[in-house]
This record gives sequence, structure tokens and C-alpha cells, in this order.
Amino acid sequence: MRKCGVLMPISSLPSRFGIGGFSKEAYDFVDFLAAGGQSLWQILPLGPTGYGDSPYQAFSAFAGNPYFISLDKLIEEGVLTEQECEDCDYGDNPEYINYEKIYNTRFELLRMAFDRSDIINNEEYQRFVEENKEWLKDYAMYMAIKDSMDGIAWIEWDEDIRLRKPEAMERYARELENDINFYCYQQYLFATHWMELKAYANKKGVEIVGDIPIYVAFDSADTWANPELFQLDEDNIPTGVAGCPPDAFSATGQLWGNPLYRWDYHAETGFAWWIRRLAYCFKIYDVVRIDHFRGFDEYWAIPYGDETAEFGRWEKGPGYALFDAVKKALGNRPIIAEDLGFLTPSVLKLVKKTGYPGMKILQFAFDPREESDYLPHNYTNNSVVYTGTHDNDTVNGWISALSRKDLAFAKKYIGIKRTSDICSNLVRMALASVSDTAIIPLQDYLELGSEARINTPSTLGGNWEWRVKADACTPELSARMLDLAQIFGRIVRTKKKKK
Repeated sequence: MRKCGVLMPISSLPSRFGIGGFSKEAYDFVDFLAAGGQSLWQILPLGPTGYGDSPYQAFSAFAGNPYFISLDKLIEEGVLTEQECEDCDYGDNPEYINYEKIYNTRFELLRMAFDRSDIINNEEYQRFVEENKEWLKDYAMYMAIKDSMDGIAWIEWDEDIRLRKPEAMERYARELENDINFYCYQQYLFATHWMELKAYANKKGVEIVGDIPIYVAFDSADTWANPELFQLDEDNIPTGVAGCPPDAFSATGQLWGNPLYRWDYHAETGFAWWIRRLAYCFKIYDVVRIDHFRGFDEYWAIPYGDETAEFGRWEKGPGYALFDAVKKALGNRPIIAEDLGFLTPSVLKLVKKTGYPGMKILQFAFDPREESDYLPHNYTNNSVVYTGTHDNDTVNGWISALSRKDLAFAKKYIGIKRTSDICSNLVRMALASVSDTAIIPLQDYLELGSEARINTPSTLGGNWEWRVKADACTPELSARMLDLAQIFGRIVRTKKKKK
């Protein structure tokens, strides 16, 4: 079945409160997608972000970002007032997220709502806490302790609580009980507001494509609460961390710093944690994109403490055994394999064996020196084509950085003469391709430049901040999107129920 959709982070939606969330504007965006014939909305990871604001370095693999909680709904509920929300300083640029100002105001508002809510006696809340107890209490306790220690990483905590000794766990649970409940409340709100939005999208014929990082952050509840899952020593210090080796783009490689998995332990437990993680993902998403898929075949292990990724080495990942266990436990669920970068024969074999579609990025296609798998005439049906991802510049930004030779080849391949026609024609080319699924970043439908770039890998600052203008998603744009979806057979028609 041919489908099309849009890549658009929740945070990049317009809103009155400084960052996109689960408020009216998100529902309006769903309406826009549905009117445009789109059946997929791909978002970025939804986890709570920390230093650097990257959704790929979250404090939990299960928790949601409290910034996305709808303040409008809390106003309607009566636990916040319109004035209290309006009085906060979120910054004065509606096309930019000022994370420092969001951080300094959002939790104060949520704490006021919590204090007024009497949530502890709410039966739905109690049921939510019970149903999510496997991760929620650890996450809430981790965040409460972190707050009590001025935000320092758990590896710097006192040894008794860093190593989760029973008497320390009991003491902190008792002393921080109210703060722990506050973090549980945030997650209840997040889950309630998100599932309402997801249900609305699904009713409109729009499925949610979630995105999960292969690794968890070292400074996370997951690592603190489950050290046995990771390559840590007896003091819970990493023995190796994740990253990428040196290549043409980075002479010293990429040092991500995430803890590496103890794949032998995961195999011994039947990959129970991964099954639990993916089961949860399929509860909150319809389709799951797994980032850095090649790491399941082989991963780059860097000695802990190294300042660059140069002296790492390749280690064997779990291979197909993980996905065999997942399929046996959860069935054959829709997963997209992020198989970008240098792919060895064994990675290609793994992706093929899973049956999951890989990704094709048109911005990677136009190098006249060699035949590229990213040129559309080389695609297979079982793939997902993008003009670019959140890690790429927008198409118009990418064009401005092309060499004369690459630009000439791109125009020749597309069949156009004017550089200004590349963006719209690249979108058209993606939708016309044989790939079963085509997903276009909203910025490329809007033909925006580098000012709308989401992220520049291996850089700090200036990332994850872009927001779309409130009036950008017009009826004219959705009509153009619908026209393209119809021309290239990507309209998904829902079957009518027999009377």
C-alpha cells in the first residue's frame, strides 16, 4: 500500500506557550494533514530532554516530555488560570524555542497545577501509576533526587543512592514523596493528553510514526535503575560508550557517550527489556522508526574517558536474534529501520532478514562520481523515501551548499534548468518513486531555507529550536499536497463498514 506523510516535531508546532505541545494547534495540524491526503505524521522522540535539549538524549526511554503537556487543558480543568499561563516569559520569537525560559517557567506552572489537583485520590491516576509501575516510580524518583541535588548526573550522587542501596532508597522515597508524586502527575498528564491527540489523529486516518534512539542516555533513569543492562563496572562506571568511527565527515568520529548494552545479558533474559520497550512504543505510536539500526549488527565501542571516537573498535551486536524474539512476543509490527551511513554486507543482510523497510534520502543521491543507492531509479518498494531528515539541512539550505558539479548533476537528473525549482521537484520525485512510503519534512513543502533546520549533528547550541509560523499550514498548501498524493497513488482509503 502506497502512503505519504509529513515529518514534523511536536516541539516545532505553533503555540502560545513557547513550545509546541498537545494543545489546539496540534489538532489543527492533524486536520491539515488529513485535508492534504497524508496518512502518516512522523515525530521525533517524545522523551524528557536535558542538557543540549536533544530528544535523542532523554532522561528516560519510557517517560514523556512535560513541555508538551497542554496548558490549555489545565486551564479548562481549572488547576491553572489563563493569566498565570500568559504571565510567563517564553521569549518573544514565535519561530524559536527558548529552552532556558521554558525550563524556568513550565515546572512552576505544573507544580501549581499539581498542588491544586488532588490527583492522589483520582482513580484514573492511581490506575495509570499501577499500570506503569515497571518504569514510572524509578523515573519519578530519579528526577526528584536529581532536583534535590541541583540537577547533577546520577553518577555524581552519594554512593548509597547511586548504587540504589535499600536503606537509601527507602530514605529518599520517604523524604521526597511529594516530589516523586509530582513527577508521576506530569507523566499522567502527558500520557492522557498524548493518547487523546493520537486517538484524534487515528480517527482522521493519520497514523503516528514514532522515533526511538537505539541507545539510552547515560544520565537517565534507565541506566541508574537497570545497570545490569549496560556495560558498567562494579561502581556503575561505563567500561565503553557509543559513537561512530572517523569518516569523511569527521576526522575524529562522533563521540555520543551513551552506555553500551550488555547484549549477552539481554540474550540471556530473552531480550525482555527490549520487548517491554517496544511494546510500550507500540502503545503510544502506530509505526516505530529505530535510529542507528546498524548498531544491532555491529556497534562502535569507545573506551570510557576518551575525548574522541578515534580509538574505538567494532563489536558484534545481537543481530537477528533480537528481532526474532520481538516478533515472537509482539507479532510482526510496523518498524522502519534507519539504515543510513556506511552499510556492510552483514547490515544489509540483517535489514533484509527482518523485512523492515530501510530509508532513502534524496539529499544523499546526487554525487556524479558514483552510482548511488539513493537515486530513485535504484529504489525497491519496501523502503521509505525522504527528501531529508531532522539531521539534514532543508532542501533549499542543502542546495546552497552543493558544489557546482553536484548541482549540475541534480538538475540534469531531475530534468530542470532553474535551481529555484529543485525543492518542489525533489518533493514530487519522492512521491513519484516506487517506495511504498514517502515522508517529507514540512520545511520542504514550505520551501524554507537553513533557518528552519532542526539539527546539525555533532554541534551544541542552535539545535531543536525551530518552530513553524502559525499561519504557514494553509488550505492552499494542503490542497497542493492532496493533489500530489492523488497523482502518485498515495491516498489511503479507509474501508467502509458494512451496514
